[in-house]
Amino acid sequence: MLGLLAQAGIDARLFKENLGGATGEIPFIETWPEIWLTDPADEARALAILRAYETTPANSGTVFCPRCKEPNPANFETCWHCGAILR
Repeated sequence: MLGLLAQAGIDARLFKENLGGATGEIPFIETWPEIWLTDPADEARALAILRAYETTPANSGTVFCPRCKEPNPANFETCWHCGAILR
């Protein structure tokens, strides 16, 4: 998510990314990761970007590597077998 925001020129920080293991020791709602924006004026754009990401259907097809012909999930950018770029 931070990468998507950064591509749009929105500066943000991620907090509580490693607290999942503390669930049970502290209330679960306190372990959820949080994204904080550096500039509150970016909130509307950031929310639009995150909503678009969440509503985009996953590409569940297969792409064959041009180098080794190994099948890869369509959302991979590099071949899991040989490391070649798939696009």
